[in-house]
Amino acid sequence: MADSHLVGKADHQSDTDSSSHVESSIAENLKEVRNRIHRAAIQVGRDPAEVQLVAVSKTFSADHIRAAVTAGQVDFGENRVQEGLQKCTILRDLNIRWHLIGHLQSNKTKKIVEPFAWIHSVDSADLLKRVDRIAVEKDARVEVLIQVDLAGEATKHGATPEELPDILTTGLECQAAQIRGLMLMPPLDEPERVRPYFRRLYDLRNELLDKGFDSRMLHHLSMGMSHDFEVAVQEGATIVRVGSAIFGARSPKKNNVPHR
Repeated sequence: MADSHLVGKADHQSDTDSSSHVESSIAENLKEVRNRIHRAAIQVGRDPAEVQLVAVSKTFSADHIRAAVTAGQVDFGENRVQEGLQKCTILRDLNIRWHLIGHLQSNKTKKIVEPFAWIHSVDSADLLKRVDRIAVEKDARVEVLIQVDLAGEATKHGATPEELPDILTTGLECQAAQIRGLMLMPPLDEPERVRPYFRRLYDLRNELLDKGFDSRMLHHLSMGMSHDFEVAVQEGATIVRVGSAIFGARSPKKNNVPHR
């Protein structure tokens, strides 16, 4: 009986040590990512404070998110609506600003307008109108980014550059959904090979400003992930979406059900 008790204590200590290690690791990773953002911005004469870090927490548990919050992180991004909604519920006691960064299907708009403060993936005027209508119904406010397709990849979503003026014009009529900028998911490649995509989004934003569109609707450029966020910062990103560099490598077999 005594041996069982000792085993129980050892298991508990092991769990505690593991949790402490995760917290320490995430805190260290966050510090390093912020330092890298700072250095990348300084290299091109930008103010590092212009760059907002969104921690991409998809597939990671609520415990990982809590550890990041403890380390000072506020903004978190989720790709899948159902997984994100679970985490919004479990972690409602924390000061978290949720970003939906994955594709948004029109029929799921009602579910995400209130819990998510930001939607990075609006890619049509019709979807924007629906987001706005539901936000008005729920007396909510949501910040919106227009996802832009610059590579023409069949597996990815996004508006073409030619469609942007129509979406921005629609945004002028919205009451509760506020367009705040553009978002990009370039091809997965080496950082220097995706640099031209980041530069093109920056130039595209400036072209739209030159056409007279409201600068408040084009303030943000959401681009750059764990493997290329420094290049994105150098090319003008104001939001970077970083996951594995903060939380560690994702396992394809990992259970997506969050822990309490």
